[in-house]
Amino acid sequence: MSNEREFDVVIYGATGFTGKLVAEYFHAQYKDNNQVKWAIAGRNAEKLDDIKASLGISENVSTIVADGGDADALDALTKRTQVVLTTVGPYQLYGEPLLKACVDNGTGYTDLCGEPAWMHQMIGKYQTKAKETGANIVFSCGFDSVPFDLGVFYLQQHAHAKTGEPIDYVKGRVRKMQGTFSGGTAASLKATMAAAHKDKSIMSALINPYSLADMNNKAPQPDGTKPYYDEELGTWVAPFIMAAINTKNVHRTNFLNDYAYGDAFQYDEMMMTGPGEKGEAMAKHVANDKSLASDKGPKPGEGPSKEERENGFYDVLFVGQATNGDTLAVSVKGDKDPGYGSTCKMISESALCLCQDVTLPGGFYTPAAALGQNLIQRLEEKAGLTFTIESE
Repeated sequence: MSNEREFDVVIYGATGFTGKLVAEYFHAQYKDNNQVKWAIAGRNAEKLDDIKASLGISENVSTIVADGGDADALDALTKRTQVVLTTVGPYQLYGEPLLKACVDNGTGYTDLCGEPAWMHQMIGKYQTKAKETGANIVFSCGFDSVPFDLGVFYLQQHAHAKTGEPIDYVKGRVRKMQGTFSGGTAASLKATMAAAHKDKSIMSALINPYSLADMNNKAPQPDGTKPYYDEELGTWVAPFIMAAINTKNVHRTNFLNDYAYGDAFQYDEMMMTGPGEKGEAMAKHVANDKSLASDKGPKPGEGPSKEERENGFYDVLFVGQATNGDTLAVSVKGDKDPGYGSTCKMISESALCLCQDVTLPGGFYTPAAALGQNLIQRLEEKAGLTFTIESE
């Protein structure tokens, strides 16, 4: 993107729990970096000042007051920056005015959205305008869906280097994970289900694996909704709650990249729970766990302690059979709690990658389609992620 604007990145929602973590990351990583111009924004000037004081952020970092319902303020904000990084969800309740302002003003946009029905609606509503203005809109730049979207991308790169062909069926398997999903994730799920009960088109977008890609694609997809024993991997596997959004983003990446993974590409995500009776019991327990949709867990604006975030981690395997018959595998690992500690780093580097490393036509993108190898390099160098080829 061009660098003619006052700021590279404006962090919108900096007074929220996740937004504050993003501001803390920018301060720690880029406070002495003259190549990054950033600001924090939200609806309350006093709270923004409190965030700066509590984190020791320099007075040279600007604060911008803009209420999410004030179209004029959002218009002014988006004209000042190359990229807006927003943590204010659920996006289906609060996100459209800011997204529209970015589209209208040709401004880049990154968020943490895991709401496929809303994303489907926004693509349909604003794609043509984004192409006209040059706005680059990149959804899902946190734990959903960066490790998964880039993990498949990384495996397919490996397969192409080995055989010249993509893998037609990739399994995404969460091997280990310690940490919590964010309060925003839970709130988004509840808002999505409430909306789906009122609008059948929303339910259709949730059910269709291609709702963010080509809705007419009929390639059958694996059923990731039930636990089973995976003979190939020697472990029981259980449904993974984030698969509903991650799989759709992976299919959109394939669509945006002219079906680089093949027009009959298959992909599913599940959690590995181990072999034997213990693994079976755990898989069935995970399959029946509805806690994310309950009133338990963090609310938006709440989250785990710093110690809990620091002690979190995740390890995701991506595996498939290449056209020469070899089984190829890569892994993506993160060094912090997935929903908060790692997510704040991933969206920060996604915004900066969009701002500094790529030049794209206007439109709506996934992390892998927009940022690809550039983002992998940033995440490995700065954000505590590792991408590893596990089988040659």
